[in-house]
Amino acid sequence: MNIISTIFGVVGLILFILTMFFPLLGAIGSWICLPIGILGLIFGAFSSKKSGRSINIVLIILAVLRLWLGGGLL
Repeated sequence: MNIISTIFGVVGLILFILTMFFPLLGAIGSWICLPIGILGLIFGAFSSKKSGRSINIVLIILAVLRLWLGGGLL
């Protein structure tokens, strides 16, 4: 399960980094990355290793912070 969680986290972080620098794409990308990170966190919760869980927690925090600063999350 840790491998699935890590894959979700890496894909979400790559998508987040690609869409972070564009105003409209950044908001849409953050809204897409948030469920990806939550799914990865759920898969990571079933694993005894912490790497996948940590990547997804970072992804969720970054996506929420980006939405909060951009006004997409009230």
